[in-house]
Amino acid sequence: MPKFEKGIKTDFQSNKRSMNHTVNKPELEGDRMDLGFSVADLEQITENGISLENIKKQLGYLKNGIAKTNLVAPATLGNGIINFSEGDFHTHALFFDANKSNLKLLKFVPASGAATRMFKFLNAFLNDFDIENETINAYINRNKATDLAVFIVGMDKFPFFEEVYTKLKEIHTNFNSLSRDYKNYYFIKTLLSPDYFDFANKPKGILPFHVYWNTIATPIEEHLYECGYYSSVNGVSSLHFTVSEVHLPQFESILNSVKHLVEKETQTNVAVDYSFQKKSTDTIAVDLENNPFRNENGTLVFRPGGHGALIENLNTLDADIIFLKNIDNVILHNNENIALYKKALAGVLVALQHRIFDYLNQIENGQLNESQILEIIHFIKEKLNREMESNFDSFTLVNKIKSIKNILNRPVRVCGMVKNEGEPGGGPFWVRNEKNEVSLQIVESNQVDSSQPKQAKILQEATHFNPVDLVCGVKNYKNEKFDLTQFVDHNSGFVVDKNVGGIAIKGLELPGLWNGGMAHWLTIFVQVPLLTFNPVKTVNDLLKPAHQRD
Repeated sequence: MPKFEKGIKTDFQSNKRSMNHTVNKPELEGDRMDLGFSVADLEQITENGISLENIKKQLGYLKNGIAKTNLVAPATLGNGIINFSEGDFHTHALFFDANKSNLKLLKFVPASGAATRMFKFLNAFLNDFDIENETINAYINRNKATDLAVFIVGMDKFPFFEEVYTKLKEIHTNFNSLSRDYKNYYFIKTLLSPDYFDFANKPKGILPFHVYWNTIATPIEEHLYECGYYSSVNGVSSLHFTVSEVHLPQFESILNSVKHLVEKETQTNVAVDYSFQKKSTDTIAVDLENNPFRNENGTLVFRPGGHGALIENLNTLDADIIFLKNIDNVILHNNENIALYKKALAGVLVALQHRIFDYLNQIENGQLNESQILEIIHFIKEKLNREMESNFDSFTLVNKIKSIKNILNRPVRVCGMVKNEGEPGGGPFWVRNEKNEVSLQIVESNQVDSSQPKQAKILQEATHFNPVDLVCGVKNYKNEKFDLTQFVDHNSGFVVDKNVGGIAIKGLELPGLWNGGMAHWLTIFVQVPLLTFNPVKTVNDLLKPAHQRD
C-alpha cells in the first residue's frame, strides 16, 4: 500500500522567549516608556514574538484608521477577467499536465477557524427561545427566522441527522412520544451542546458534509480526493492544512481513517502537512479611547490577525505551484470536473511563467535591445494587466530594463472568478494605489468607503465574485523562493469593532491573504463556472444540490 506521510511544521508554532536579550536593551526601554508599557507588558509582547515597532504601527492604525481602497472600476469580462470557452479550459489543462513533471505541486487549505458562524442562527434560537412558553412557529414568525424554518424542514437531509437522532433516543427514553416542537428543540440543543456534538465550536474541516452510499464525508476527505485529481505529480499528491493546535488530533484521526481509500482511488501517495498561525501575527486590541485593552488580570489583549496572517505560513512552504482553496468549498461527486478548471488555471500560470522567466533570463544575460523591450511592454500590458511608469519612454535603456525587471520579477497568481449571484464577500476590481498605479486586486466590501457615491456605484457594478480559487507561482526565474512578505500592502488591513465580556473594543485585521496580502503580485483573473464554488457558510448551505446526493 502506498505510504501516507504527515508532519507538523513545528517552526511555525515556536515563539521562544528572548527576555535576556531584549527587555534590558536601552532603546527598547525608551520605546517601552514612550508607548506607556510596563516591563511586564514588554515581556508579554516579546514572548509573542512581536516587535515594539510593529506594536507602534498597529496602535497608529487603530487610532488613525486605515485609508480605504480607491476603486477605479470593476473587473469585467474583457476588462480584467478572461473569458474561456470549454475548449480553452481543456487546452490549458492539457498544457499543465504536459508541463508539470518537474514541478513540485501543493494544495494549501486554511482550516483553523471554528464553525461558529455556520450555526449562528441556531445559537441565537437556543438563547432566545423558551420551549415552555412559546411554539417554534411563533418564534419563527416573531423573529422572521426563515433560516430556522429551512433548517427544520430539511433536517432529515443533513449528513449528521441519523447520528444526532440516534443519540437523542439514547438521551431521552420517551423521545418518540414527544411533541414535534420538543423533538426539534432537543435536536438543535444536542447538536450544539458541549456535552454532545458541540458542532459550533469544532473546525469546519471535521464536520460531516456529504452523504455517500456507504459513508459520510468531511471536508478534509473531500480536499484529499480533490488533491489527488489535480495537485499530484509523479504519483504524489501534497496537501497542507493550517489548523488550530488544539484541533490537530481530530484532523489526524480523520486522515488516518481515510488515507488508504484516497490513495486507492487517486492512485497517489498522499503527503499531508500542518502548520499553526504564528503568535507573532496577532494584533493588539484597544478600547474606544485607543488605549491598549487589558483583561481582568491586567495583561494586554491580543487578537488573531485574520487570514492575512497566513502569508507567513504560505511563505515557508517549498513548492513551485500552490493551489489555494477554502476548507468549506467542496462538492459531492464532481472531482473530475473540478480538476479540469483547477488544472486549466495552473496551465495559464505555467504558460505565463515560461514567458516571464524567458524575458528575465534575457535581462540576466544582457540580451535585450530596444525592439525586444517593445515586445515585453506589450506582454506586460496585454497579458499581465500592468501599465508602465508614466515617464518610461524618457528612461535610458538601463533604467527601462530595470523597470521591466521590477514588474516581472514577482510572484504570480491566477484567480478563478465566478459570476456574482449575491454571495457576501470580495470581488475583482481595478484599484489605484497611493503611487497612482492601477492594478487588479481582490477587494472586500469593508475595504471600500461606501459613503462615497462613486465608490459605492463601482462596488454595486461588480459582475463577479471571489470564490478563493487561486493558483500561485511562488518561485522566481532562478528557481528561488520569493519572500512573500515583501509583496504585501501593509496599508490595506482594516479596523474592526469587537466586544469582549460586554466591553466594546477595537481590533486590527491584517491585510487579507488574497487581498492586501498578495497586492503586489502579478494577478490574472479567469472566469470559472459556478459549479466550482460551493461554500458552506451556514449549515443550511448543506441542503443545496451541490451537497446532496441525487
